[in-house]
Amino acid sequence: MKVRKAAIDRTTKETSIRIRLRIEGRGRYKVSTGIRFFDHMLELFAHHGGFDLELTVNGDLDVDQHHTVEDVGSALGQAFAQALGNKRGILRAGYFVMPMDETLGLAAVDFSGRAAAIVDTKVHVRLVGDLQSELVPDFFEGFARGAQANVHARTLYGRSNHHKIEALFKAFARALRAACWHDKQMARLLPSTKGLL
Repeated sequence: MKVRKAAIDRTTKETSIRIRLRIEGRGRYKVSTGIRFFDHMLELFAHHGGFDLELTVNGDLDVDQHHTVEDVGSALGQAFAQALGNKRGILRAGYFVMPMDETLGLAAVDFSGRAAAIVDTKVHVRLVGDLQSELVPDFFEGFARGAQANVHARTLYGRSNHHKIEALFKAFARALRAACWHDKQMARLLPSTKGLL
């Protein structure tokens, strides 16, 4: 099977992003966004998804974290879209329910060719670590646009705000791993009755 990988270099007046992604990886990562808690989430995303990820961002953090977080989501989504190519033979959709101590998070993804995102973190504090928590949905929405995918991520319950966000990123990684999976029985099949994704 062909190794699925992508290279994204995306530069705007607000951010400069370099991504190297390998779907059939070993969970290796090198991540630097300038937001340490966000780095931590992307590192565990790569590890739990089994993806190899190199991601470097220079963003206008002196203005706000918004551009960095949203643009990383968008560029990472583009990387998955590029790596998956025509999507022939993949399962296309996946979901995972992730326990994180007292917290339970759920994520589902569908590489449908249509962008939609519904996110409920149940986080009601301004900061978790050094990350502005209101930007977590912006990351997932950016990913959905970049990948042309449906993304649903929801914290079902929990106490620790750190755990709520971490459970979502871990669940999302496992859901993506399932959606990207090559099914030998479907090797030549495009996973759509429309004949186009």
